[in-house]
Amino acid sequence: QVQVVESGGGLVQPGGSLKLSCTVSGLTLDYYDIGWFRQVPGKEREGVSCISAAEHNTSYEDPVKGRFTISRDHGKDTVFLQMNNLKGKVSADLYCAVGVFVGGRYCAIVESEYGKWGQGTQVTVSS
Repeated sequence: QVQVVESGGGLVQPGGSLKLSCTVSGLTLDYYDIGWFRQVPGKEREGVSCISAAEHNTSYEDPVKGRFTISRDHGKDTVFLQMNNLKGKVSADLYCAVGVFVGGRYCAIVESEYGKWGQGTQVTVSS
């Protein structure tokens, strides 16, 4: 049984930072791409970032480039998302997802590439 659990969300002031964790059990995390996705009330879910299984190549959507960093800690079956310079005054749910297939050199921030999702962790940016 595969479990995907996000943690680290909370309340942060504009310009502040949070570090999210995604812990996966029930599979060998090293073999799969991991993606982070974001959903704001009233908007569709959108991709944020991903990290590949091989070589740990990363991809970021334009709005978070230079502010967010995704990384892997395979020994603890964990992926992190460091979020700096957070903007806005809207709460968003951040979701971690595991690739459908064994990953390769590159990852894609596309929902169809991921089949095992966590329940999300809420991030609120407010002054």
